[in-house]
Amino acid sequence: TAPTPRGPSGPPPRTRSPPPRRPTAMLSRLAPTRRIVGAAWRPLSTSRVCHGASATRQDKVKATLVQQLKQAELKGWTPEEVKAALSMEIGSKGIHVQDIVNQVNELALDVEEIYYNSPAGVLYEQALRYEDGSAIVDSGALAVKSGKKTGRSPLDKRVVFEEASADDVWWGKVNIKLEYKSFLTNRERAVDYLNTRKRLYVVDGYGGWDPEYRVPVRVITSRAYHALFMQNMLVPPTEEELVNFEASAEKKPFVIFNAGVFPANRQTQGMTSSTSVAVSFKRGEMVILGTQYAGEMKKGVFTIMNYLMPLMPRRELPPADRALPLHASANIGQDNDVSIFFGLSGTGKTTLSADPKRDLIGDDEHVWHSKGVFNIEGGCYAKTIGLTREKEPEIYDAIRFGSVLENVVWDEGTGRVDYEDVSITENTRVAYPLKYIPNARIPAKVEHHPKQIILLTCDAFGVLPPISKLTQDQVMYHFISGYTAKVAGTEEGVKEPEATFSACFGAPFLVWHPSVYAEMLAAKLDKYGATAYLVNTGWVGGPYGTGDRCSLKYTRQLIDAIHDGTLASLPDSEWEDMPVFGLKMPRNNIKDVPKEILRPQDAWLNNGKSAEEFAKVAGNLAGLFQKNFAEFADRCSPAVRNAGPKL
Repeated sequence: TAPTPRGPSGPPPRTRSPPPRRPTAMLSRLAPTRRIVGAAWRPLSTSRVCHGASATRQDKVKATLVQQLKQAELKGWTPEEVKAALSMEIGSKGIHVQDIVNQVNELALDVEEIYYNSPAGVLYEQALRYEDGSAIVDSGALAVKSGKKTGRSPLDKRVVFEEASADDVWWGKVNIKLEYKSFLTNRERAVDYLNTRKRLYVVDGYGGWDPEYRVPVRVITSRAYHALFMQNMLVPPTEEELVNFEASAEKKPFVIFNAGVFPANRQTQGMTSSTSVAVSFKRGEMVILGTQYAGEMKKGVFTIMNYLMPLMPRRELPPADRALPLHASANIGQDNDVSIFFGLSGTGKTTLSADPKRDLIGDDEHVWHSKGVFNIEGGCYAKTIGLTREKEPEIYDAIRFGSVLENVVWDEGTGRVDYEDVSITENTRVAYPLKYIPNARIPAKVEHHPKQIILLTCDAFGVLPPISKLTQDQVMYHFISGYTAKVAGTEEGVKEPEATFSACFGAPFLVWHPSVYAEMLAAKLDKYGATAYLVNTGWVGGPYGTGDRCSLKYTRQLIDAIHDGTLASLPDSEWEDMPVFGLKMPRNNIKDVPKEILRPQDAWLNNGKSAEEFAKVAGNLAGLFQKNFAEFADRCSPAVRNAGPKL
């Protein structure tokens, strides 16, 4: 028996099944995008759409949206530009569309309409018409609501226990076992729900820009917002590459069934709530129930890459020659010097990698392989809390037509977004294509190895220096530790920063044991060489509540000092070992950053705190490091174990 569905607005279930019919595939070429200026607007009509031939339906959608754009009095576009942006010509993809429809049917899905890799204009119209809380804001971006869940739900992630991968997976609190039968139950529940919808959205794209390593991904969802989000975040295939997603293709796509509008059944074995995000490596599938937060799909693809990449090109190759997935941003300078920024959400990966003096490779997920580095994603997913053009111009200006704003608050009259308003969540976000960053490197892959490794942390205790130089053993210790603070809103239930340790700066997304990734990183550092720094973007002068967060202006200057060689040129006499932690911190000013900021105890003293207070907090944090590292110590060398803090 199919479940009783409730959509974003709680539509009633069908009482009678309609006569079977062939789905209508709504397909278009991707259209050019331009900036729109004007007030927020909503659909003018919610009347039932008549179903006819695909071209008839497309003409109706186009006419409707053009009409709405005109009535919204959007400024800066001519009628010809509006029509071009909403172009819905089928072109030569008819055979491919039919193949996709057949594949969807083979997954036991049979609905009236399928929107396949649709242009932004069509998905805007769909979201505005059918998804409550959607609007076009003054920048031209689509503002949406993700429902009750406004962050990831890591406690609800499950990995199916399968013989082929059982010995590879790091089982425990990160990868919780799920029986195959329970996965099939959830999959059937998701398919049943999706079959109650009149229309579905299918997105085909790649995880990864390098053709030798990329993974084809197919997303099937009931929300247009999710489709546009994933079209921004996956690497878009060219028209010639669409054949790689047909049934005859050698490599089958990894399929994400996103039925997040509908809850999981708590009575299903292995479920602990109405939310479930479950992965089967053997089937090449992910099933999402009970959460509409789009970030689950993005991180689902990253989880797949975290499993597959260390097996490529071949499992038996030495660690330095295999592909290492990184929860990190990356950019490249004029001299082809690649920088890797490791860090959890909220530590500054996106902000600090968006540097006007360097080309952006990507802001969150990469792979370091034997020839260089490539971005896993086709877009960026940036936090927008407190966003201004002055602080982050590249991100601010990327918020335009085609971008998706999640859970922001805007003025109904002007369409202006208030990025300071966190009444819905502090985890407000924007997803936009990589091409919206003026200095983005596209294709997002380089045949150069990293020259700088930067470990980002957000220290809520105000103990760690804003910048410190690391030995290779310290790199491994802090990479495995992954210390930072959970930033409010990134995960459900986190209301203020709290200390946490996340192995490899990305434990929620790891599949193998952290030592596997650490061994690969150590081997690559040995083979290619790179200087390494720990950068604290968190608090100075005291812990959260009494100290202040390190100025972004100062942090940017410290990153510049890494890139322009200022730090590398400092003699050893200009560095001093920090007590307890053994980190090398600068003795004097770095650019305009005063030494009182760079030296944590001095910052505390300048803020009216005592040396004893600092020592107590530093000792407590050191104890947390030691307690956390005990889990990994038996798989590390003595040198790495000794690279941590000492009490």
